[in-house]
Amino acid sequence: MSPAGPEWPRPRVLWMLWSLLVVLLSPWRMWAVKNTQECAWQVVLNKFKMIGNNEGSDRFFDQEPVDTVGSVFHLLVDAPIDPDEKYLGFPYYLKINYSCKGESSEALVRKGHLTGLKPVVLVTFQSPVNFNHWKLEQLQIQMEAVPFRSKAEPCSAEEVCVMSWYTPMPIKNGSVVMYVDVSSNGLGPFIPNARFQMNINGFLKRQQDNTLEFTVGNELFNLIPVKFVNVPSRPLWYTVDQAPVLILGGIPEEKSILLTDTSFKDFSIVELSIDSCWVGSFYCPQTGFTATILDAIATESMLFIRQNQLVYYITGTYLTLHGSGHGSENWVRVLPNECIKRLCPVHLHSNSSEYILALTIGKHEGYIHFGTITDGRVSFEMLPRLWSVCQEIRAATCSITWAVYSGDDNDVLLLVESEDNAAKKFSQVVIYNLVTEYVSVHYRIPEFIPDAQGQEFLMILGTESYTNVPMVPKGMSHNPFNNLLFVWGNFLLQSYGYDHFIYLANFPSQLSIKYVVDSFHGELAIVTETEEIWYLLEGSYRVYKLFPSRGWEVYFSLQVMRQPSPRASGETMVTLFYENSNLYQLVYLVINKQGQLIKRLVPVALLLLYQQPGSDYHLLQQKSHLKLLLTNSCPFTAMRLWDLPNPQIYTRQERYRAKPPHILGPSGFHTENSLAVYQGLVYYLLWLHSKYDKPYAEPVHDSTWRWWKNKQQDRDYYNYLASNWLSAGNVHIDMDDYEKVYDLKAEYQLPERIFLDKGTSYSFSIFLTAQSHSFKSEDSDHVFKLRSQVDLGVALTEPNCIVVRVTPKDLIHRNSVLFKVTLRDERYCFDQGISGHHLKKSSVLFKVAGSAGYCFQNTIHGPRMQGNLVLPVLIGCPPGKRLAFDITYTLEYNLMQNKHYFDCVHVDPEMPCFLFRNIFYPFFLIQDMVTGDSGSFQGSYVLKVVGGGPTLDTIKEYDEEEIYRFNSPLDNTDSLIWTTKNATTTKDNFSILSHQSWGIEWLCLENSPCYDTVPHSIFAPEFFFKVLVSNRGVDKSTYCDYQLIFLLHIHGLPVSAKRALFILLVSASVFLSLVILYIIFCLLLPLLVKICNNLHWRINNIIASVTYTYSSSSRGLGNVSEARTSTGSKVSFKVTSKVAQDNKAKPEEIVKKVSLT
Repeated sequence: MSPAGPEWPRPRVLWMLWSLLVVLLSPWRMWAVKNTQECAWQVVLNKFKMIGNNEGSDRFFDQEPVDTVGSVFHLLVDAPIDPDEKYLGFPYYLKINYSCKGESSEALVRKGHLTGLKPVVLVTFQSPVNFNHWKLEQLQIQMEAVPFRSKAEPCSAEEVCVMSWYTPMPIKNGSVVMYVDVSSNGLGPFIPNARFQMNINGFLKRQQDNTLEFTVGNELFNLIPVKFVNVPSRPLWYTVDQAPVLILGGIPEEKSILLTDTSFKDFSIVELSIDSCWVGSFYCPQTGFTATILDAIATESMLFIRQNQLVYYITGTYLTLHGSGHGSENWVRVLPNECIKRLCPVHLHSNSSEYILALTIGKHEGYIHFGTITDGRVSFEMLPRLWSVCQEIRAATCSITWAVYSGDDNDVLLLVESEDNAAKKFSQVVIYNLVTEYVSVHYRIPEFIPDAQGQEFLMILGTESYTNVPMVPKGMSHNPFNNLLFVWGNFLLQSYGYDHFIYLANFPSQLSIKYVVDSFHGELAIVTETEEIWYLLEGSYRVYKLFPSRGWEVYFSLQVMRQPSPRASGETMVTLFYENSNLYQLVYLVINKQGQLIKRLVPVALLLLYQQPGSDYHLLQQKSHLKLLLTNSCPFTAMRLWDLPNPQIYTRQERYRAKPPHILGPSGFHTENSLAVYQGLVYYLLWLHSKYDKPYAEPVHDSTWRWWKNKQQDRDYYNYLASNWLSAGNVHIDMDDYEKVYDLKAEYQLPERIFLDKGTSYSFSIFLTAQSHSFKSEDSDHVFKLRSQVDLGVALTEPNCIVVRVTPKDLIHRNSVLFKVTLRDERYCFDQGISGHHLKKSSVLFKVAGSAGYCFQNTIHGPRMQGNLVLPVLIGCPPGKRLAFDITYTLEYNLMQNKHYFDCVHVDPEMPCFLFRNIFYPFFLIQDMVTGDSGSFQGSYVLKVVGGGPTLDTIKEYDEEEIYRFNSPLDNTDSLIWTTKNATTTKDNFSILSHQSWGIEWLCLENSPCYDTVPHSIFAPEFFFKVLVSNRGVDKSTYCDYQLIFLLHIHGLPVSAKRALFILLVSASVFLSLVILYIIFCLLLPLLVKICNNLHWRINNIIASVTYTYSSSSRGLGNVSEARTSTGSKVSFKVTSKVAQDNKAKPEEIVKKVSLT
């Protein structure tokens, strides 16, 4: 007879008791979190003309910088900026507010401002797909929002009326996806951090009336319930982290899609402008027609859809990616002669491209069309190139059900349904390699479901027993980080590295999977044909049911108790997707007969937590009553990460900090002019970052150094003006407010991903506080020890590439254990590559034994799972590293070795010259753009002259043959430009140099391009060499393939012997001619002096004779006038004759002159 006890309530009441029990057992920290006021940030996009308006927002469409700030900067005459520089601005600002439940947003913002609250905005730019076109970098900029009063209401300067915070919204070339993280400065009310997506929508066009409309079709403004209620959900397919615009089809009998550029924070329904025709033929076995968009895939700049067997694409206008004139305004039909039965997405980009797979039906059954998307252009290739898959695997007939592409291995994985000669159908996993073009059958899927009763999983070895339920494969999913392959249908198979397949037994075979959603961070969500949601955690073989489930009922009941609101009469899940490692639903709700589409978080950890009390309890008899005891299945009570290193060296995250200019005024509110100044400063800061890629290393390794280098000595003067409110424009620009941050600290959690170079290691510690009585005694070699029962397991995707060492340390007095973890690259898993290019994807899983689904940590955002740590690892050359020519040390060392240094006559401080006859000793730097480190390059390298010319305008690129002749020490054509005493060469016969080399001696032999350079002036000839320096194949210390191309200016080149002889002869001839002329001049000089003196004497005599005659005539008397006339006539005749003989003057003029006298 059972002991007396309380009567347990009925099941419906028991649900409510379980809900209350979960609430009562929540830790006190969770109660403290719930007691805080629930507030949230609100962010919208505004153009400059919309600043100060209370309502309205703008679409993110304009991408070019605007010249709206230049006039303001011209007013800043006494500011530390260069007035000759051109300052531009971005077209948008971020308007920031916050709201709390039950309070007015306007009053809250005023309160926050008066209590010192300032939003801190961190903008993260997503790196582009095509790293060959744009520099691959992880860039962030941190800004501080400024208060701005509303212009909609009149307000005196002393009052704080309606206000908001504003900050510039920067744009960067190569990035169309941007994340905006808003946090508090620590003052004022507590507001949780929030992340927003600000993506550029390139599928808009501006009309003549300045309005925007979609290029993909016409926007609809009504949600028709019949198009959403009880409609099956569909997968959301896109390139992860790269697609700025997401689309979702599946609206029944409508050629419409859902389109969003904010990850469904808001959305639009667009009716597509496609022809909607159905081209049926004898080779397209399709019996019906539908207007529904069956497949929809979004990439970085293109959208793809499938309607019936037709495939269309459209390209967005993204100036930051492709430049102007690249987008299309209409849908383009592709593969017009093919019957496409399905589009398969490739979620992760690789090799500087995105991909899409099209499965055919009809005449090309057994082939796939492999689409490669690069720079907004797509090209399709039918694969396999020689024979169809059916022919390659020797199947009578076959049909490709699904396709997956792995870019790291260049493998296309195909799920093929085949039929043998006996008409027996079976499915296989077939692998086709794009490089070798080899087709192989990798795995044959069992015909029936394995019999695994009482087990969570079963490894398929061929010896197990099977049920009579057939396996029906429908699709595949592959994660290149953990190399985990899933084959799904009415079952779930998983395989690590394609080696062995494991059957997950607790997924019921009565259900059929419709699609799966991979977070690519160790989590997988599953949606069945009956709209059930299941969940799988990496490292665990148990599949958890999230909806419908007991945990969901408890969660929903608590939500109703906590916040009574109008209940939805029905809800329909539209899609399921991951965003920032959180699982979200897009749900259509009908509330008060009004339909609305909302984005809802699926609290996975909370649902798993609510499922525990019903199964993890037992009743303990205590005297006359029963005591309910709950069992904590988690093996630890607390988990912390210690000793985390500074993240930037591993995450490669570059960050700039830009604070707003200081306002000189009593109110502290910013004006439109000060916002324009802030906009221009942020633009110029990012412009300096983009231009900091010169081959010659700067004296100071910082992109902002040149901005302020000429203004630092005037710092006190600017501070004096600001302290006395005398700064021009009533704004003060502090030079220290615009800087690059190199010392970010770890945030007590593993980074999103890390990069490992050759031999690099990453270390941290895991501190676990165990449950009570978790230590057990061990007797080893008669030594008594206590050992913790908490164990840490490690799973490696690439055990040949990464080695992990875990060192446990038992802290018995704290009932804890400390695991020291070190993971290190094995130095031989990756070939050399350019910085950030072709990285090998891998991951490391750290799992506390027995923690999956049982361990949780309470946070401000609710509980989160603990015990599983997934760390994605990218092996290769990390982004942000570069090789630079160390011109400063090169000049110093060359001066020390050659005992002298002669620069060019016309000095260029950006490009110093080197003398031809001196030995040239080059030195290079490895500059880390992320951490700010800059050190001498100690590895080996190959130096080649790949171009050159006597002037900058005549530099010519050399071909491969010329490069060999001009640089190889084994060349025998007298074409060498330079040589060195180093005897070591590469396989292709080029000299290997290092920082300890003997130096370079310039030769410029007869057949080299610098031989016999014609001088353009009286100075010695000059030549510009285009030099390539690379460490590829000769430096074993790094995975980085450093490549540097720079110009080297050499002067004092010798001329050829012929030209020297010619110049000598010409110079000698000119010199002799001058000497002869000088001798002739010296010999003839006395004669010329004598002739000149004689001529001078004769002229003086003539002048004296004329003067004497005139004086004698003027003293004669009147009575002798006749005689005087006669005498004067005689004298005049004599004088005239004399003058005519000596001076050869005109006779008529002389006669007239004497006659007048």
